[in-house]
Amino acid sequence: MAIETCVVFGGRGFIGKSLVDRLLRVGNWIVRIADSIPTLQLEPSESLLSHALSSGRASYFHVDVRLKSNIIPAIDGASVVFYMDDRDSYVHNFYICYTIVVQGAKNIIAACQECKVKRLLYNSSADVVLDSWQDIHGGDESLPYSSKFVNMVTDLKAQAEALVLVANDTDGLITCALRPSYVFGPGDNYISSLLVNVAKSGWGKFIIGLGDNITDLTYVENVAHAHICAEKALSSRGSHVCGKAFFITNLKPMTFKDFVSLVFQRLGYQRSIIKIPARFTQYVTLIIKWTISRMSNWRAENVPVLYIIELALCHRRFNCSAAQKYIGYSPVVSLEEGVALTAKSTQLARESSFSSYSDTDEESKVHKLLGGGKVAEILLWRNEQRTFTCFLLLVFIHYWFFLSGRSFLSSLAQLLLMIAAALWGYSILPPTIYGIAVPRISWSFFEISEVDMRTCFYNVAYTWNRMSQLASLLARGEDWYIFLKAAVPLYFLKLIISDCMTFAIGIALAMAFTSFLIYEQYEDEVDSTANVIYSISKGAFTLLMRGLPLPLAVFHSDSEIPSSRLKIQQ
Repeated sequence: MAIETCVVFGGRGFIGKSLVDRLLRVGNWIVRIADSIPTLQLEPSESLLSHALSSGRASYFHVDVRLKSNIIPAIDGASVVFYMDDRDSYVHNFYICYTIVVQGAKNIIAACQECKVKRLLYNSSADVVLDSWQDIHGGDESLPYSSKFVNMVTDLKAQAEALVLVANDTDGLITCALRPSYVFGPGDNYISSLLVNVAKSGWGKFIIGLGDNITDLTYVENVAHAHICAEKALSSRGSHVCGKAFFITNLKPMTFKDFVSLVFQRLGYQRSIIKIPARFTQYVTLIIKWTISRMSNWRAENVPVLYIIELALCHRRFNCSAAQKYIGYSPVVSLEEGVALTAKSTQLARESSFSSYSDTDEESKVHKLLGGGKVAEILLWRNEQRTFTCFLLLVFIHYWFFLSGRSFLSSLAQLLLMIAAALWGYSILPPTIYGIAVPRISWSFFEISEVDMRTCFYNVAYTWNRMSQLASLLARGEDWYIFLKAAVPLYFLKLIISDCMTFAIGIALAMAFTSFLIYEQYEDEVDSTANVIYSISKGAFTLLMRGLPLPLAVFHSDSEIPSSRLKIQQ
């Protein structure tokens, strides 16, 4: 078998690394790795590449595809070029992306023609035929390019793909392009990373819609294998391969919900369990995208969770029969095995979320939050008898002050009278009653230490000073955040006191003796849900603060606008 020289542009990217590894394992290639990284730094797992570099079977070229003069030394004498522009190198800047993706493709095509390279293969994306929120049911290569691309990078990749295909059979160069669908695998900083971030943030608890949308995903090694198959087919100059594009998948469509559950299970996260209506989620997502589009320095692709939401709502299934028939492609790694390999090799995996339920002597988070003392012991039902006694006592107090129909002062007076009478009666009891000793109450029981009194007064003084400082800030009218922080809780407190204070205290009493216990049992679930609510509230509050005008006090003041307020307005 003849030895040929090939060049892999983007050879240090996610898909490029896998292709280089597979080319070296095939054994009949001298591989040149071309990338924008100044120096080649190998990972411990890349022993095959290390040996190939030592023996001369592989070499590295630092190349900027935006400059044609940089490209020619890397491809001079090569017969095949694989162009794997990698998503990890993109930035959210149109000009930079255009020069890397589109202008880079033009430069590589021109350099290949000048250096008499025989074959050029471009790694495109299945997204080039997708409109935003469009369903694809078994789409094949007859689908036209999208009229409304899902993001800027996909738009540019479609232009680069078209340039490569049009260049076919020009100056002896034959070309083709592959369109892998949703690539994942070891080193994936996009789909797998996004899913784990979603799980950590708490969004992973939710299933959007019915969860029945079909999605085609592709393991990264299968993409590398497809490129080698396509190169072999190109060498035969078949009319069904040259100048054509082919969809590449794992040939096993599955519901996106099942894929996410498989990933979560392998990485040690709990599967999604809470369903959200699909239509509601789509409307919310569209509103968020519209809001982001109104911000000059933001784009929708800056919010990765929107990408996951779109994946979870749309059918994305492609027909790979052309790739099977004309380039001889079939997956070499199954989807389940690919997920297992990804989870095994990634640092994103963690211990199971159910580990908090195992028997352990370590204090729980809520136990530490409650101070780890008697209050924690009572509210977490460590001693059922003591907890139940405290609960009955608090229920009695709630009834006495709020449900008896008397005013607060009259209830307090009657309670003090009852306590005074009980203490007097206790004091005149004989030392023994029917042989049972009656314990006496020590005078020290009614004393309060000087340290406790000093601490009490310090706390009162601190609270008073804080309230005085807050009132001063409100009087100056310089910060909307301070105003909302004070006004909103006070308004809700007014509603509670005026309308349902008795009911609210009763509910609070019941929740105090149940919610902490429940939280201790389901810490992870409660924390993740709270993170979701917090992130939504924080985003809504930020948008609200952006829209508020500057306070009038700022315009009547000679002092500078506070830097924090300037930051919000910008």
